Amino acid sequence: MDPIADAVAAVRRGELIVLPTDTVYGIGAASHDPAATARLFAAKRRPRDLILPVLAATLEVARTLARFDDRAEILATALWPGPLTLVLPRAPVSLAWDLGGGAGTIGLRVPSHPLALAVLSAAGPMATTSANRSGAPPAGTCDELHAAFGDLVAVYLCQEQPLAGTASTVVDLTHGDARILRAGGVGADRVEQLLAAGAPLLDSPPPG
Repeated sequence: MDPIADAVAAVRRGELIVLPTDTVYGIGAASHDPAATARLFAAKRRPRDLILPVLAATLEVARTLARFDDRAEILATALWPGPLTLVLPRAPVSLAWDLGGGAGTIGLRVPSHPLALAVLSAAGPMATTSANRSGAPPAGTCDELHAAFGDLVAVYLCQEQPLAGTASTVVDLTHGDARILRAGGVGADRVEQLLAAGAPLLDSPPPG
């Protein structure tokens, strides 16, 4: 049996899979398939007003899904693959995707984990969020993942050692100044350093 091939086949059928990333385990589905993303929202018990992030295999793929400005290019080139999610305006190809939240934006990341990249390279971009029920801590072992999701997930890709990574840093580039929406695996100082000549970095949304 080839677990990666099984995972890819499950994604293509519109089913859910669990896969390890360089941050935490993710539960994911085909990002372009509205029935699949609906299953993901239901399994995660995630409110529909929270957008589902999308994982891509490469920066080149990510560029087809969103509109990259100079700041996005700087951050993605320096920090991908890695624990950084960029919130960007959607490109035409992703406008119809049912990811929740604001229909005009998309959160993108290229992870640095061989299993995740192997699946993404074959299956295409995936809507993927941390593998836990909303409000619960991320699961670190396969037993915890099975306990959380059971038969709702078609294929579990687990590594032998528990995952104990930090969630990705989320940077919003859609509303003027770059804003850190969530602190994570990339420090704010590193983001500020890369954007040194640009506008100030805010750590919270502006008032109003």
